Amino acid sequence: MLTVVLGLCALLCAAYGIALVIYAGFSSAWLWGGLTVFFGALSWGSRYYQLHRKKIPLWVPVSVSTFCLACLAIFAAIEVMIFLGAAGAGEPGLDYVIVLGAQVRPDGISNSLKRRLDKAIEYAQDNPETIFVLSGGKGPDEPVSEAEAMRDYMVYNGISQDKILLEANSTSTVENIAYSRLVIESDRTERKRIRQEAQDVVSFPAGSYVTVPDKPTRIGILTNDFHIFRAKKIAQRWGIKDAVGISAPSDPILFIHSCVREALAVFKDRMMGNM
Repeated sequence: MLTVVLGLCALLCAAYGIALVIYAGFSSAWLWGGLTVFFGALSWGSRYYQLHRKKIPLWVPVSVSTFCLACLAIFAAIEVMIFLGAAGAGEPGLDYVIVLGAQVRPDGISNSLKRRLDKAIEYAQDNPETIFVLSGGKGPDEPVSEAEAMRDYMVYNGISQDKILLEANSTSTVENIAYSRLVIESDRTERKRIRQEAQDVVSFPAGSYVTVPDKPTRIGILTNDFHIFRAKKIAQRWGIKDAVGISAPSDPILFIHSCVREALAVFKDRMMGNM
C-alpha cells in the first residue's frame, strides 16, 4: 500500500510539474522534478524492502521513516502558518505600505506583481493619505528595476507620484524590508524637518502651545497571500514590530507551487536567522 501511495505522489508531482512548464515555463519545474525523483525513490525503496527484508538491517527503514515523518511534520506546521498568514486583510489608514517586488519581464510585469499592484491601487484609492514604498531592484534578466516598473504601473493607473517612494536596490525579501525601512525612516525625518521649519516661520508666545511626541508610524506590507507570513516575520526581525499584512490574491494554478516553495523559504530564513 505504501509503495502505491508513494508512486502516486511521484506521478502527481510529475504531472503538476509538466503543467507548470506549459503554463509558466521551465523556471518552475526544478522543484517538482526533484519531488518526483524523491517520491519515486521512496516508492522503489519501499518495494525493494518488502522483497528483501532479511537482507536489509532494521535501522535503515527506521531511519528513513523517521526522517520522512520529521520532514512531513515540519512541512505541515509551516504550511499551517502560511495559510493563517494568508488571510491578512489589512487595516485602513496606514501611514506607509511596503509593496514587495516580483519579476519584471521584457514584455511587462509578471502576473504575481500585477496582482500585488492592483491590490495596492485599490488600497490607495480607499486611503489617499497612505504613502507607498515600492521595493525591488533590477535582476540580470530584467529590463528595469522592479520598483521603477511598479511606479510606472501605479502612476499609469491614477496614483499620484507624490504618494510613491522607491527602493530599487533589494534582491530578496529580507533586503526588500530592511531597505524599505530605511526609506521610511528617511522620509519621516524629512517630513519632520519640513514641519519644524514651517513652525519656525510662525512665532508663538512662550507657553502658548504644548509639544506632543510623534504618533507611532503604522506600516503595512503588501504581497501575495502565500508570502504574508514570512514577510511579517522578517519585518519583525528588522524592527517593524506591528507590521500589518495586506494580502493580494495568487495565481490559482501556481498557488500549490508557491506554497511549497514558500515553505522551503521559511525554513531557510529561519535557519539563517532572518526571521
